[in-house]
Amino acid sequence: MIRGIDVSAYQTSFSTDGLSFVFIKATEGRSYVNPRLTAQTKAARDAGCVVGFYHFLWPGNLAAQAEYFVSKAPEKAGDLLAVDWETTGSGSHASNAEKDKFIREVKKLRPNNRVLLYANRNFWLNIDTTSYAGDGLWIADYVTSGKPRIQADWRFHQYTDNPLDKNVANFASKAALREWATS
Repeated sequence: MIRGIDVSAYQTSFSTDGLSFVFIKATEGRSYVNPRLTAQTKAARDAGCVVGFYHFLWPGNLAAQAEYFVSKAPEKAGDLLAVDWETTGSGSHASNAEKDKFIREVKKLRPNNRVLLYANRNFWLNIDTTSYAGDGLWIADYVTSGKPRIQADWRFHQYTDNPLDKNVANFASKAALREWATS
């Protein structure tokens, strides 16, 4: 297993020591762009990390959200793209059909990038009805690193959010992750 983090605008700086990958929040809905996106991307790339970008999904206007996300997330071969599917600030969430449509639309718009689903354990076990995760599942479950309490195959596991979101990836090395990301 290799280690990584995910960051958003809340992190003004972060250390990449010992990390193989960094996921960066790029967008949300159809109007928000992370104001630290450029600086966070540069820090992760300068450290030689595999870089991923995620979009916080809102219900409705899925094609427009997918287009917005790919227009704002830097485009580079080997970057990972993810949809963050959880409850919004208004207490709603995108439906299963909307989540699936968003992933498919991003895959269509960026056919040379892997597209993942990020969901917490509750969403995966109790809300998801399709088990569609695009190219891989990124699961949040705050238990022992690399041991999420699910039966599904997973690629990334967010196991804590203190002091920031820490993750592991189910790859033997950064080179193996990079190879998967570019294949």
